[in-house]
Amino acid sequence: MASNISTTSAPIGVFDSGFGGLSILREIRKVLPQYDYIFLGDNARAPYGNRSYQLVYEFTLQAVKHLFNQGCQLVILACNTASAKALRSIQQRDLAGIDPNRRVLGVIRPTVEEIGNLTTTRNVGIFGTPGTVQSLSYDIEIGKMFPDIKVYSHACPMWVPLVENRESDGPGADYFVKKDVDSLMSQCADIDAIILGCTHYPLLCEKIKKYVPAHVKIIEQGPIVAHSLKDYLDRHPEMEQRCSKGGSCRYTTTEDASRFSPVASIFVNHTVNAEHVIL
Repeated sequence: MASNISTTSAPIGVFDSGFGGLSILREIRKVLPQYDYIFLGDNARAPYGNRSYQLVYEFTLQAVKHLFNQGCQLVILACNTASAKALRSIQQRDLAGIDPNRRVLGVIRPTVEEIGNLTTTRNVGIFGTPGTVQSLSYDIEIGKMFPDIKVYSHACPMWVPLVENRESDGPGADYFVKKDVDSLMSQCADIDAIILGCTHYPLLCEKIKKYVPAHVKIIEQGPIVAHSLKDYLDRHPEMEQRCSKGGSCRYTTTEDASRFSPVASIFVNHTVNAEHVIL
């Protein structure tokens, strides 16, 4: 067994434009605690939600290259906006020139693969950032896999600031969550499953459940992505063996680490001592 373990540090990289990807990392570490991880938040340039395709692509590629330089053989884009606007370009245009043996994966496809089992009415809602909703990434991927499913999307520009300003439990959050839930459900009363298409949104999950009809399933990405990653590593032993297994986790940010760490701790439910990095 020891021969399968890398002798050098080769953590699994987890990238997000801000804090939300920490909710993905938390679930991944529950399912796959044995691996080493490094989280990178590009908080200094967040949010990505309203940025152009080109800028999101450039920023995401810089982050991926940085994580590769830290020894990562596999990087998860734990950010819906980066997955929507940059993943395909990096996979198709850049990886071959950087290192054809390394991999970059996103969060949209694994989420979509699950949706077919979770809707009975075949009417699905998406809450996302303006960038993710405008990209139509979920509509396109769901249309490819499940052409019988009708997708209704709604952008929630206030939800990320609420979470990052630690207002997710406050009355202001109730106002915006109810307003956005009502807007989505007004598009189609038969929606029976809603994807939280931003990694910040699980922190608002209890409030969302309060305002949606009781029968509507709320789909969080963290557990789905975690089990999808486990399945990927099971199917790709050549990659699994290249990822180091020391159970460690480093947190890095492009923002001031002393500002990042206390907020990050909310997402992962333990104390975070982050390092500042420059991309």
